[in-house]
Amino acid sequence: MMLVLLECLIVVCIVYLLYKFIDQKRNQSCYILHYECFKPPEDRKISTDFSGEMMKRCNLPLEEYRFLLRAIVSSGIGEDTYGPRNFFTENGTNSTLSDTQFEMNEFFTETLDKLFSKSRVSPHDIDILVVNVSVMTLVPSLTSRIINHYKMREDIKSFNISGMGCSASLISINLVQNMFKTHRNKLALVLTTEAIAPNWYNGKERSMILTNCLFRCGGCSVLLTNKPALQNRAIFKLKYLVRTHLGASDEAHTCGWQQEDDKGNLGFFLGKNLPKTATRALTENLKEIAPKILPLTAICRFVLLVNIQKFGAKYLHIRGKKKVGLNFKLGVDHFCLHPGGKAVIEGVQRSLGLGDDDMEPSRMTLHRFGNTSASSLWYVLGYMEAKKRLKKGDRVLMIGFGSGFKCNSCMWEVTRDLDDKNVWEDCVDNFPPKSLVNPYFEKYGWINEENAATELEALLESYIHS
Repeated sequence: MMLVLLECLIVVCIVYLLYKFIDQKRNQSCYILHYECFKPPEDRKISTDFSGEMMKRCNLPLEEYRFLLRAIVSSGIGEDTYGPRNFFTENGTNSTLSDTQFEMNEFFTETLDKLFSKSRVSPHDIDILVVNVSVMTLVPSLTSRIINHYKMREDIKSFNISGMGCSASLISINLVQNMFKTHRNKLALVLTTEAIAPNWYNGKERSMILTNCLFRCGGCSVLLTNKPALQNRAIFKLKYLVRTHLGASDEAHTCGWQQEDDKGNLGFFLGKNLPKTATRALTENLKEIAPKILPLTAICRFVLLVNIQKFGAKYLHIRGKKKVGLNFKLGVDHFCLHPGGKAVIEGVQRSLGLGDDDMEPSRMTLHRFGNTSASSLWYVLGYMEAKKRLKKGDRVLMIGFGSGFKCNSCMWEVTRDLDDKNVWEDCVDNFPPKSLVNPYFEKYGWINEENAATELEALLESYIHS
């Protein structure tokens, strides 16, 4: 009798532990219910011509003006990106605190009003709030401003993240993912943006002036949940997330650095070793996420070919014509890559062995919206959705880079067919355009010519005298 009772007790314990394990896994899931990208008003568009006029006002030396103008013309950024309000007022690039506050308030009210309306979720239902802005801090914090504006609950868990650069989106998602592991049946909001108004560099250092032509206004609000009852309304499910941080290396730590120049002008320094550091960070990150997202046969094939190549080089003195690489398309249907710039996109394309079709969403995002820092990934995702490319069961690999130096990646599974044209609604049918060549190239193309100095000097002289 005792033996029977003991056996029954063991079976009950096993069933209970199995139930707890399955229940815990269910509640640790992380779903996206909705995301809303920010689109500033049409009167804030920054064309190449307008950029040229802004640079004239900065009284740059001849060679620096030529360098920056060349960078803009060949950057891959189009004519319809957006700048902050103060760029179009008498203040110009000399922003005030009210300009920064306006930029942030406009972003979060515009995106959150739409998100709450479309998702049918009340601000009062939000349990976790995460906001990331890298190079700007307000007091009270942005999370406090949002809580006050929408009269959210007193027990809401709020987090304000700064200094993480363009990789901050996935860091915020990772924070929510970890919160979901210990907090059941919750709703979370992630807001990701960058403050452009207070961060224009007014100096003359080339290594710092380049950011002026790359970054544009934008942002995104993302609604996430771990509620099993809401999984049928979800559009994405988080499968894996990997973060890589090379901060222990002095070279990596200082390749992207906020500092003052010798004249006291605050700006963001971009080192010449940044591409090398980004490649190393990407390689380390892919080493960890590849076994999670690729089939075992692809991993085994890669290991086998690498060892054959090493054996041939060591013992037979046969060097392979090209380096063996992993075929990520075997485990990934869509690549959502940070559009940090033309060089960044081309570098990642080479590293992953991808085709132009794979890079189209990132290139089109750079062309239409520019580099909006950490929020750029969501514009890329929005492009895929607007083009009706995301089908149920598809796997989307997101990769972002950030100062520090960091490379973060994650895999999303599409939970139903998606076709919302979102922020791309007014223009997606015109993409991709026949050519990405800057329309002002003919006007400014002469900056690449050796005899351009005299003409450029005359142009600046005429502006100063006028």
